[in-house]
Amino acid sequence: MKPLLLLLAIACSLPAYAQQVDETSLSEGDTITNFSAYKRSLSFAGVVQTRYVASLTRHVDVNGKHYDPAVDKGTSNSFLVKRARIMVKANINDHFSANILANFADFSGNPANKVLENAFIKYSLNKHFNVQAGQFRPFMGIEDIMPVDIIRTVDFSNQYYAFGKNGWQSFQVGLSVFGDINAQGNLRYYAGVYNGNNRNENTDDDDTKNLYARIETSPLDDLTIGVNAGTGSLGKSAIGNAYGIDATTRISLSRKWKLLLMGEYKSGTDFIAYNADTVRPKPAISQYRMKGFYFFPTLRYEYHRPRVRAMEFSARYEYFDENSNPRQTIVPNVSFIFADNFYAALQTGVTIDLFKKDIPLTTNYSRNLVYVQLQIRI
Repeated sequence: MKPLLLLLAIACSLPAYAQQVDETSLSEGDTITNFSAYKRSLSFAGVVQTRYVASLTRHVDVNGKHYDPAVDKGTSNSFLVKRARIMVKANINDHFSANILANFADFSGNPANKVLENAFIKYSLNKHFNVQAGQFRPFMGIEDIMPVDIIRTVDFSNQYYAFGKNGWQSFQVGLSVFGDINAQGNLRYYAGVYNGNNRNENTDDDDTKNLYARIETSPLDDLTIGVNAGTGSLGKSAIGNAYGIDATTRISLSRKWKLLLMGEYKSGTDFIAYNADTVRPKPAISQYRMKGFYFFPTLRYEYHRPRVRAMEFSARYEYFDENSNPRQTIVPNVSFIFADNFYAALQTGVTIDLFKKDIPLTTNYSRNLVYVQLQIRI
């Protein structure tokens, strides 16, 4: 009984203590209300991304699926709205903030378990310690670190979506901590725990939580190297793991020409393939792996005209092995940037997908797709 009374006494004294701390932190003439709200603000941002796509491969539709013309008539070209994102960020004070991100373009299809992307609360003590809780993207690679509203080509990599479906990255529900390790800020850490059954789910699908960690270093001003590792499960699967390494560098060739190089390798357990396999006895989960790498060079010309700020020429190459049918993807792309920081950009290019084995009437079929895409950041 005495420990309980002691806890109650401490709990009752905390508000008075907090008020005393706040008052000692105020400068002369300030009030407690002003101290609580002096950094309070609300900001809105977003991105609208619309495109025209056309299949260049006979009997393959715009979604990349091969079809039998005697049975079905696929759509060979279409206008699409890929992203219509709105982000709301609220700064409560110098420590607390909240972030909400929704993609209203998901309503054009089946919106179940979609639309809402980010929904988290962030606490920042200092540059060395930050905590965020809610729905967010675990930091498991370059594409998780980059802002969601800057897309330098037609889309993210194939490995990003495959690892997302398996709960390793993309939007997940949980808790993460991150910050600088040293005073210089060139050594950073990221770590967290999350459900691992993807976004907008009421509860976890098992009692096992996914864990991840990332160490990132910048030995040079324009070079960043990251190492990732994670462990977890999906549904009733056994425990699996994922790991990867990535690097990004910027090279200034001249006053107007810049070169951005990005590369990433990842390997991880394919929970979806493991759970779907009905063979008995089932092989060990270590036999169900997906792995791949991509290299993404971007040559940028700083045009600095009032209406055309820059042009980018890129060609991402990706090799990704999923379900033992390796896929090579080449995406040559040209971007015309009409406002700084991709606030207005027109992009055009071709996605070239080459599978080791073409499987008729599926999306595992070699094809080419041409696109013209316009994106506006708000």
